[in-house]
Amino acid sequence: MGWATPDDAPRAAGARIGGQSGGGEVELQISLDSTMGSNADEACLSHTTAAVKSGQELGCSTETCSLLAKPENENRYPSRWQALLVTISLCLTTFCVALDGTILATAIPRITDEFHSLWDVGWYSSSYMFAMTATQMMWGKFYTILPAKCVFLWSLSIFEIGSLICGLAPSSLVLITGRCIAGIGAGGLNAGDIVIVTNTIPLRIRPIYLGLIQCIHGVVSVGGPLLGGVLTDHVSWRWCFYINLPLGFVTLISIFLLLSSNKPPLSHLSRKEKVQSMDPLGSVFLIPGIVTLLLALQWGGSQYAWTDWRITLLFALSAVLLTIFLRVQVWAKDRATLPIRLICNRNMLGILWYAFYNSGALIIFTYYLPIWFQVVNGISATQSGLMSLPTELGYVVSSLVGGVLVTLVGYYTPFLIVSSMGSAIGAGLLSTLHPSSGLGPILGYQVVLSASVGIGAQSANLVPQVAVTPEDTTMAITTFVVIQSLCNSVSLPLAQSVFHNRLLHNLRVDAPSVDPLIVEMYTTRLRQILPPRLLRIVLEAYSRSITQTFYVGVAMCALSFFGSASLDWESVCEERPVE
Repeated sequence: MGWATPDDAPRAAGARIGGQSGGGEVELQISLDSTMGSNADEACLSHTTAAVKSGQELGCSTETCSLLAKPENENRYPSRWQALLVTISLCLTTFCVALDGTILATAIPRITDEFHSLWDVGWYSSSYMFAMTATQMMWGKFYTILPAKCVFLWSLSIFEIGSLICGLAPSSLVLITGRCIAGIGAGGLNAGDIVIVTNTIPLRIRPIYLGLIQCIHGVVSVGGPLLGGVLTDHVSWRWCFYINLPLGFVTLISIFLLLSSNKPPLSHLSRKEKVQSMDPLGSVFLIPGIVTLLLALQWGGSQYAWTDWRITLLFALSAVLLTIFLRVQVWAKDRATLPIRLICNRNMLGILWYAFYNSGALIIFTYYLPIWFQVVNGISATQSGLMSLPTELGYVVSSLVGGVLVTLVGYYTPFLIVSSMGSAIGAGLLSTLHPSSGLGPILGYQVVLSASVGIGAQSANLVPQVAVTPEDTTMAITTFVVIQSLCNSVSLPLAQSVFHNRLLHNLRVDAPSVDPLIVEMYTTRLRQILPPRLLRIVLEAYSRSITQTFYVGVAMCALSFFGSASLDWESVCEERPVE
């Protein structure tokens, strides 16, 4: 990329660099002459290695280029083997956190059979994602005021406790509670991975280790539904959670023994200043504001009518709390959880709009397609995981291709527009599925949707890096990640409400003699308890209920177009000025 980063500022203004030369301390003052063009400056940095060998290339002395090549003292980092073991431990936590996000997609039908809780499907994922999203900013601030080792071990312990509760859950409510606890811990683990790698790996090789962690996350996200199906069919759905326990224990021991405590960046602040930096007032209004919204979406039309006073009250409370939260963010300024100046940026607002609707649509299909496969097609959890692979693989492959294309073309906006249009088409095609659909449409329509969403994934990640000033880049990226996670928490309860209402309506119209409670309690065993004539009608009603739920995904994909179309055509090849 051609833009400047915070690390470029010292060399742009002149920096004092300390290093070792022989046995004494050498201190250089690097001053870039105003007559030296930026091209020569970039050439000096890009050809540092050659300059070190020759000592003369591009007018840089050997000592100067050596210092530029190694601007940090790598002796402060642990040994390479120690750092490698720590990174492997981080990969294990990444495995567990990413797995928890998708592994239940194929296990849910079995869970709803055991707990008779078909109407809680939305909560099994959204509770985990919301808890992770709501606490991620808080954990990130903890890492700035407390040693990373302690914060990471706390979050890992909370995640393990949540996983244990889920595995032992005797009811749907306990399972949802365990998912919330695990999500709180996952928020800390997500933030801690990057912090610990930064503290243990030298900058020059850090991208390799970060790339390894990201690769683990991508592979696990793809294989999560398949692994969940295998465990559900051959052991128990509870092992979807028990698998986290030994992996987490190994990580806990490794981090405890191998990672040394660091001095946090804001350790010099007073206790009052540390508390203020956490934006506790914002969290007081944000979390209950989102919870009341989710409850209204979950209960509306299922437990209570949409016009019921309880639903009206929940929507009103959510609106009031979120409005107060926005006012608090305006007042808090730089200490805000969600800085208003970023939201007012046209490009940031556009990409947040795009990400909210596009990502939220994909998670609906990720969770409801396996249910359609198992109930309507009558296949096992493992087979439904295999049938869902086009959704996951299409996303991963197209996101890599999209990143390459953006690099070649130099602009991300066209790929985001294509992503919105293509995903709406793919979602619309999936909403046409019916019990007699062939394998070709089932797999092909998934590829259209996932490839369209994936082609914009890397482009969406670039916008927060290009659309704001360098000093706001970190906060912009964090805001983007939080909004992207939050959309999953909202879209699944909304889809669950639509599914519940449509299923009740379709059964009442097509099969009035069938008790909806039977369909809820025996989701994957309808073929064993219903006569053939009724079975066909019920399966058609069930299939139509799910495809009507997909209309929510179609609408969200279409709405994402307004975000992508509003973006400026910013080039990723142009260097941003250092301010």
